[in-house]
Amino acid sequence: MATFEFMLPYYGDVALMQAAVRSILAQTDGDFRLTVIDDGKEPEVPGWFAGLGDDRVHYQRNEQNLGITKNFQKCVELSRADHVVIMGCDDLLHPHYLETVRAILRANPDVGMVQPGVEVIDGNGALSAGLADNVKERIYAPTVKGRRLMGGEELAASVLRGNWLYFPSICWRGEALRAVNFRDEYSVIQDLALVVDLLERGEQMIVDNTTVVFQYRRHAVSESSVQAFSGTRFSEAERYFNAVAERMDARGWPKAARAARFRSASRLHALTMLPGALRRGQRDGAKVLVRHALTAGKRHEG
Repeated sequence: MATFEFMLPYYGDVALMQAAVRSILAQTDGDFRLTVIDDGKEPEVPGWFAGLGDDRVHYQRNEQNLGITKNFQKCVELSRADHVVIMGCDDLLHPHYLETVRAILRANPDVGMVQPGVEVIDGNGALSAGLADNVKERIYAPTVKGRRLMGGEELAASVLRGNWLYFPSICWRGEALRAVNFRDEYSVIQDLALVVDLLERGEQMIVDNTTVVFQYRRHAVSESSVQAFSGTRFSEAERYFNAVAERMDARGWPKAARAARFRSASRLHALTMLPGALRRGQRDGAKVLVRHALTAGKRHEG
């Protein structure tokens, strides 16, 4: 059995998904398994996969639509390899992604997560440098020259302050990932919740920016953006940050608890979404955004 597995939870644009699959099959290191869990109904997709004629590719379609979180959970449950990537169905790998990540893992065999070098592309595949990613890089991402091992309260506080990770690019140690999986109660912030859960279990992450190996696609309007205009995303974020702050306090990680309560990146994001919500006539959503942007969490005493 392959020791490395790409899990592809799929729903949406067929052409972008096909490009993602081709980028996986073009890896210079061909020792991997690709498992695609199709949560859609596009009629041409099963035949396209059958026509690939590649025994590394395993495709299945859900009998009924599971939604984002449950389909991600299913990908984790069905994964079998020592190391797993849950790749976005519209993202792209550079040909040397797997070769590069394997080299990092050989040097750090016990690490739970690897965040490799990422560049951002737009819906048309052109390199992009939008506000969200500039803020990630310039304000919230730690200074890393080459390669850095991070974990514990240091990394928890960093990502709770502002989640600078690119979740679909991360390589996970399969055993650790399957022991935690995604939380049922979150549909947008589940990637951050998963990372923090793993940090609480003692897992560490290698952050590597020596070479770019992944292209993360940033669309002008995504599912998370739609939820953001209505305020749904930030209601969920508020619930998560308040709950995780209490856990960080109980764990004795006060810097991480403060970062969760202040949640600076999430509050800034809400502020930037406010004009769009008003333009769309989302008055109730705008109220949620204003409250989230202007209110930090408080510590519960007693």
